[in-house]
Amino acid sequence: MRGDKNLWILVFVCIINSLGFGIIVPVLYTYGKTFGITGETLGVLTASFSIAQFFATPVLGSLSDKWGRKPVLIISLAGTCLSFLLFAWASNIFMMFAARILDGITGGNVSVAQAMVSDTATPQNRAKKFGILSSAFGFGFVIGPAIGGLLNKFGPQVPFFFAAGISLIGTLCTVFFLRETNPAKPQSKKDNTEDFRFSALITTLKRKVIGTAVFTGFLLTMAQFTMIIGFQTFSVDVLKITPAQIGILYAGFGISGIIMQLSVPLLTKWFSSKSKILLLSSVLCMAAMFTTGLTTAFITFTIGICIYGLFNGLRNPMINAIIADNIHHNEQGKILGINQSYASIGQIIGPITAGYAGLISVHAIFFLSSLYILIALILSFRLTLKA
Repeated sequence: MRGDKNLWILVFVCIINSLGFGIIVPVLYTYGKTFGITGETLGVLTASFSIAQFFATPVLGSLSDKWGRKPVLIISLAGTCLSFLLFAWASNIFMMFAARILDGITGGNVSVAQAMVSDTATPQNRAKKFGILSSAFGFGFVIGPAIGGLLNKFGPQVPFFFAAGISLIGTLCTVFFLRETNPAKPQSKKDNTEDFRFSALITTLKRKVIGTAVFTGFLLTMAQFTMIIGFQTFSVDVLKITPAQIGILYAGFGISGIIMQLSVPLLTKWFSSKSKILLLSSVLCMAAMFTTGLTTAFITFTIGICIYGLFNGLRNPMINAIIADNIHHNEQGKILGINQSYASIGQIIGPITAGYAGLISVHAIFFLSSLYILIALILSFRLTLKA
């Protein structure tokens, strides 16, 4: 693992990429209000990224199977850089939407990076490598908002220019230092002439192990983004804590997930299968969410959120490893891209359903999240029988 230079370059690229995204999170709404963005249109702006990513990610993943990972990753990172520049240069609301959609269309960097890791991994160390990669993304998301808030003091456009700058660094690192893990071969170009078909988004779900893993990931992503709405609402309306305290609490949630992702090597030694680790994490996440829905106290709420964050950190490494273990090398990019597509939709549906649950009670949001995890738990049990 120490000699895997490609992995550590990917880790660096992933930190830079997620850092750029995290930087704009706390300033996007304030900046957008200049051009008429409201709370409602902010939701649409956020959703536009996920919708564009839903359709584009499996296509980019499929292209990486055919033409190589590195050029697709370069295009994705360059698109992210350009989108941040469009944000900085925006003069109206339409440019903001164009920037968000462009980032979604070229947002294949996550699944392509995962495919690059999987190309050189073995079934024994695949979960470990996915855990390291997930912790890299998580690290950027945790520290990014703090940096964005600090940079905003120097001007509303500064965070976007800074995000564009570090995205450019990530692009250049990929161009000059990253080694291709799936080089295109002349015969493969002839053999794989069939373009990606969107029907694969449905047919993939019908595949026994892969379909179960993808749909389980979709449910767990939906549960997480449902929880995030409950977290924000509960913190403000019930606990009445300050934005700074909310930021610290959310950072604790993110850090706990990173710690667990870095602990994946130990867990894979203790447990006989990745599906059993996923099953255990789902049980503990469901219990944490249900308990959080019952509390009104700061301490118990914090404990519940951190326990959830800790074991939710196992979701991506385990699901990605299970998928990669059960697919052919020639479709790694496509299937991991489809998995990311369903995660994107989960990021949309989760907050929407949380909004409706919030009409009943803020506690109902956490109960809804635990319901999603319960369904995923049942599927995880099926996964232990199939995998």
